[in-house]
Amino acid sequence: MAISFFGLAIFLFLTLDSDFTSSPVSAASEGVQITYGSVIKLMHERTKFRLHSHDVPYGSGSGQQSVTGFPNVDDSNSYWIVRPVPDTNAQQGDTIKGGTIIKLQHMRTRKWLHSHLHASPISGNMEVSCFGSDGESDTGDFWRLEIEGNGKSWRQDQRVRLRHVDTGGYLHSHDKKYTRIAGGQQEVCGVREKRPDNVWLAAEGVYLPVAESKHASS
Repeated sequence: MAISFFGLAIFLFLTLDSDFTSSPVSAASEGVQITYGSVIKLMHERTKFRLHSHDVPYGSGSGQQSVTGFPNVDDSNSYWIVRPVPDTNAQQGDTIKGGTIIKLQHMRTRKWLHSHLHASPISGNMEVSCFGSDGESDTGDFWRLEIEGNGKSWRQDQRVRLRHVDTGGYLHSHDKKYTRIAGGQQEVCGVREKRPDNVWLAAEGVYLPVAESKHASS
């Protein structure tokens, strides 16, 4: 089911930190900076599929909530909230520098993008799943942002990789597709090698404006 930018704006307004006083949402446009608290879709550069999850567990491996690549743009299960890791001074509205460790929370199910050494269902690489809840998370939810090229902070038009902190695997997808429960959706997994299929771009979403008087996170 589709979800409008207006609906996302209402969601963000209700969940913003109380000390965030600037305009609560900003529609995405080319080159806009990605900040903590923004709700975005991540597009796999080569196949154009969106990073996606839904309340369907894997039938193998960890049995946790599955993560796939989804072919259609207009699906609310492809929205992710960009969050800082605990014990940092990062605030909602802060920009995000290359090399920063972040978390991605699935908007619909509230679980965290996660990885571990379980084998992925199709290719046998490292499984990528969704795990936990608002109050449950661990280091398996930590991803290091790597920006391709010369950019210092994450912008919508930049090519990025996400490297899993615990396993060293890059968030990866390819044209290997499921045929049954998630028919037509493609596998998302982790691989340790840097490859063209590791590259993602921020696409549709609602982007919080950069917070005034706050510095980029480190």
